[in-house]
Amino acid sequence: MTVSFDLFGTLVTASTPADPAAAVAAELRDRGVIVPEDWGDAYRTPHLDAPDAAEVPLPAHVAAALRSRGVAPSDGVVRRAVVAAFDPAVTRRDGVAAALAAAETRGPVGLCSNCSVPELVPRTLVRADLRGRFDAVVTSAACGFRKPHPTPFETLAGELGGVDPASLVHVGDDPATDGGVETLGGTFVDVGETPLAALGDRLEAGP
Repeated sequence: MTVSFDLFGTLVTASTPADPAAAVAAELRDRGVIVPEDWGDAYRTPHLDAPDAAEVPLPAHVAAALRSRGVAPSDGVVRRAVVAAFDPAVTRRDGVAAALAAAETRGPVGLCSNCSVPELVPRTLVRADLRGRFDAVVTSAACGFRKPHPTPFETLAGELGGVDPASLVHVGDDPATDGGVETLGGTFVDVGETPLAALGDRLEAGP
């Protein structure tokens, strides 16, 4: 049994912009970028071909949306604007310490998060005082696909020493995404049904 965790909504709550397009536009303007008048439409329109369940990093999407309107700032400017737009206030959820302690008694512990924003996961871990608590961290942006696609779970299993993905017990808050571990034979633990503080008892009971 190897335990992994989702991040957002599972271990932490993190603020997100009420209007992501507007938040990104404000940060672009602060960096001297002329934002198209129909930016909302451009932001919400896919501009890059990608396979089903593939993760398009948000800076790449934003850059493509700007290019579609004839605006072409440097990749560095776009990246910094996106990172700033999604700079969150972070709160650790109740029971995190107990859940991690329970997981650590069973071997290496992983983190597997859907996230298209660069730097957001490591920044969140620092603010939640969770940096260094995981033996492997996999994000959808880094591995190229979003949960429930098998790739994030398979990548995590590989980075945790090549364990069998079927041995993963993945703890998360969203059956539609985190539950994807079950397609590999793994076990999904829903924090809506098993609070983090009770994870030790759930793990003791077995899959």
